Amino acid sequence: MRHRVAGRKFGRNTAQRQALLRQLAVSMILHERLTTTEAKAKSLRPVVEKLVTIAREDTPHHRKLIMSKIDHSPAVMKLFDVIAPRFEDANGGYTRISKLGQRHGDGAPLALIEFIEA
Repeated sequence: MRHRVAGRKFGRNTAQRQALLRQLAVSMILHERLTTTEAKAKSLRPVVEKLVTIAREDTPHHRKLIMSKIDHSPAVMKLFDVIAPRFEDANGGYTRISKLGQRHGDGAPLALIEFIEA
């Protein structure tokens, strides 16, 4: 039984799972929307929202902190220069997940995760 077992593993070990979420976050920041499976979108949401919350205050410390988490310079620049200023007055809820139906190949439920217009 799975009682009180939190989180999703996606059939990967810890390092692979962290790399997956890191790259999904980079793609989401660069393109501002992403189509993936529902489970991955639901796991990605807290990762991206925490990055945006940190980026709302543009300090060298926060830039280094986010760079240590995603390690992608263009994504960090876009996060601080374009995305974070959009949500200066918001207290969270920066993303939206919309269900898209099932993937034709394996029937996996797909979802669109995107930044909301604030």
